[in-house]
Amino acid sequence: MAKILLVDDAAFMRMMEKDTLTKNGYTDIYEACDGAEAVEKYDELKPDLVIMDITMPNMDGLEALKTIRGKDANATIVMCSAMGQEAMVIDALKSGAKDFIVKPFKPDRLLKTVTTLLG
Repeated sequence: MAKILLVDDAAFMRMMEKDTLTKNGYTDIYEACDGAEAVEKYDELKPDLVIMDITMPNMDGLEALKTIRGKDANATIVMCSAMGQEAMVIDALKSGAKDFIVKPFKPDRLLKTVTTLLG
């Protein structure tokens, strides 16, 4: 079973993502509340997929993305962002993000991305 790390400073967003994933058979799910914790958990867990918010305290998603990809060029990371953050999304894709999901996300969009990337 694929390991998935959900990273968002909003607990309700992690809960919604986790709920969508568990209802569809993904059960090996871990959580982090900011970019700094995401980097720590990535090193510890080596997840198959990271779904990460861009705007967070301590270390934002872009910095965490660059840090993780600097250690593991094969890291599969999907960024989440609100509408109006196009410049950050472009920066994230240039920095190695595999995809992005616009918040508030639709469950079918999240699932399509996860199933596509985890094959």
